[in-house]
Amino acid sequence: MSLVCAISNEVPEHPCVSPVSNQVFERRLIEKFIAENGVDPMNSQPLSEEQLIDIKVSHPIRPKAPSSTSIPAILKALQDEWDAVMLHSFTLRQQLQTTRQELSHALYQHDAACRVIARLTKEVTAAREALATLKPQAGLVAPQAMPASQPAGGGSGGEPMEVSVQVGMTPEIIQKLQDKATVLTTERKKRGKTVPEELVRTEDLSKYRQVASHAGLHSASVPGILCMDLCPSDTNKVLTGGADKNVVVFDKKEEQIIATLKGHTKKVTSVIYHPSQSVVFSASPDSTIRVWSVTGGNCIQVVRAHEASVTGLSLHATGDYLLSSSEDQYWAFSDIQTGQVLTKVTDEAAGVALTCAQFHPDGLIFGTGTSDSQIKIWDLKERTNVANFPGHSGPVTSIAFSENGYYLATGAQDSSVKLWDLRKLKNFKTIALDNNYEVKSLVFDQSGTYLAVGGSDIRVYICKQWSEVLNFSDHSGLVTGVAFGDNAQFLSSAGMDRSLKFYSL
Repeated sequence: MSLVCAISNEVPEHPCVSPVSNQVFERRLIEKFIAENGVDPMNSQPLSEEQLIDIKVSHPIRPKAPSSTSIPAILKALQDEWDAVMLHSFTLRQQLQTTRQELSHALYQHDAACRVIARLTKEVTAAREALATLKPQAGLVAPQAMPASQPAGGGSGGEPMEVSVQVGMTPEIIQKLQDKATVLTTERKKRGKTVPEELVRTEDLSKYRQVASHAGLHSASVPGILCMDLCPSDTNKVLTGGADKNVVVFDKKEEQIIATLKGHTKKVTSVIYHPSQSVVFSASPDSTIRVWSVTGGNCIQVVRAHEASVTGLSLHATGDYLLSSSEDQYWAFSDIQTGQVLTKVTDEAAGVALTCAQFHPDGLIFGTGTSDSQIKIWDLKERTNVANFPGHSGPVTSIAFSENGYYLATGAQDSSVKLWDLRKLKNFKTIALDNNYEVKSLVFDQSGTYLAVGGSDIRVYICKQWSEVLNFSDHSGLVTGVAFGDNAQFLSSAGMDRSLKFYSL
């Protein structure tokens, strides 16, 4: 039941009752009538505004006027409702856009703050590492600057070794190299007659699949593993160098990090695991070569043989000497025990940076790659360039000698791998890779039966036929290192995606 105003016969918005006539009125109308007449409109009895009594009702619903029931009126009402809905929707969209802009601005400020915090954290960490390694470096450099064979005025403690500071290749060292080469040549000839029984057969190698992947070895803030090596005496131990300036020793069997070696001030581009000692070597664009103790987890020697980025590293078969190449156009032969540079040579006529270096299996000759596409073969005893292999059309990125000592594999930035016969001094095979393929690593297995190529993907070729038997593209970045386990029982790889992967049956 609805209330009806006695004056307008409509549902009142603010109903009130007159105690004089007991009638319901719209307060607005009755107040106006009282102001003009001063009496109740129903019985003309005196009435004042103070006598009116408000009626409390809950949301009175005004009935539609009779005119609203016509078709045009209904259509107009629907149109009005539609317009109201559209206006409301438009207002909501405006509010949503404003909110999005505010959220985007807040997220941008948050991201900027995170970047600043990350940069500051990185700078603090770098400063702490530099401070932690300052004293060990100072202690190691001092004996290098003044080798025993140099006069007292040859240098001051703590300063990098000058180019002219060279101990020299003594007759004793040359004889030691010659004796080792004689033994190795004899052993290699015996091994070359038969293929090891434990060597994985080609049909089994073609069935290799990824069996493990480890991505937590190096820092995620500066992603990338730039080089790797396996311990020759225990291939379960893997050595990696990263863009985060660290060297990591990883145990494949236990799946855990043995040591994280910190000291380089720039990324680590070359690493080598000593075959018989718990010692590893690393090189970096910071111009230093470091000798590390795995058990002690510390740097035991710093070799300062170059004045520019060290681009290549190779350990002599005696285990006592290191070969290094550099962008300063020199190759150097150094004693790892004393850190002294025994000899340092450059091809003054060429005048180009060296990009990689590798010892021949017998240790008396070695090869270097250059930035102008040349491969140079050097005689270590005579320190002379004895052969050159032109043919590539881009900087040489990697070289590898076969175990039999007859073949040399080279890769360059021309998307090709070339095979050279060291007896005939000529290129006998060129493996053309895909366009824009980047060759980063080459390695023969211990028997010289297989050749692995790392770069845009991983490829394994069988020697002599030089046909492809494996192709892996599991890395999401460039493959910077590949290596075979004992008798090719497994294949390992590292890449710019910060992962270390293993492949086997």
